[in-house]
Amino acid sequence: MKSLLLLFAIAGYLFQPIMAQSVKTPSPSTPQYVKQDFGLSSIELSYSRPGVKGRKIFGDLVPFGKVWRTGANQATTLTFGDAVTIGGTTIPAGKYGLLSIPGADEWTLIITRQLDVTSPTAYKPDQDIVRIKARPRQLPFSVETFTILFAEVTSNSCNLQLLWDNTIVMLPITTDVDSKIMTQIDNAMNKDTHPYFTAAFYYLENGKDLNKALEWFDKALAQDPTAFFVAYQKARCQAKMGKKQDAIATAKKGIELAKQANNPDYVALNEKLIASLQ
Repeated sequence: MKSLLLLFAIAGYLFQPIMAQSVKTPSPSTPQYVKQDFGLSSIELSYSRPGVKGRKIFGDLVPFGKVWRTGANQATTLTFGDAVTIGGTTIPAGKYGLLSIPGADEWTLIITRQLDVTSPTAYKPDQDIVRIKARPRQLPFSVETFTILFAEVTSNSCNLQLLWDNTIVMLPITTDVDSKIMTQIDNAMNKDTHPYFTAAFYYLENGKDLNKALEWFDKALAQDPTAFFVAYQKARCQAKMGKKQDAIATAKKGIELAKQANNPDYVALNEKLIASLQ
């Protein structure tokens, strides 16, 4: 009897690690983590992605009029690296929850301080930061896997798009870039190393004082007379100011510099600019 008990004990010890091992299988609603550069920082998104799988989604699997975690499994979160504006409300940098209340004709999108809402009962309205009304639109195709993405991204705005089945809903997000960059430029210009090209290019691309931009392009070329890319942008600036002949002369100089630098791309850019001015 003692021998039999000892045998059972040994067998139990040997098979314990095997029985303790877990079986890993794919999640039915896979998590996704998205990082989008935005403004002078970034936005990070974390959510889970359920599938349609032949089911009726909105108004059934996802009821109308009830708080939805805007995904599956885990809570959906957004982390803003810098302050953003949503629905007229400025939201400081930090991590927030994204919730929604779907409806047949109108959705409510919610940015909340709560980071753990996975069911309607866990939702606390007093933790809302902002609520935004959004109109759902019908897609001409079906999206099998729930998808959140950043679209129409510019230097200071983007749309957070929610797509599933044949529905799309959008959340506009903006950020104040201009005042921060202008402050940086002002501060940098008071230092010994002046970022003439960066400042001039920003002025050119954002409709600011072109005379000042042209002045800075000239100073950037004085810093580096071989800078073919500076010459091209200076020519663009002159063209925008209506100084066609000056722009053509600068572009021709830019072609020379680009050839010396063995850069055919900038040769072609200058040639196209010249052609557009003749």
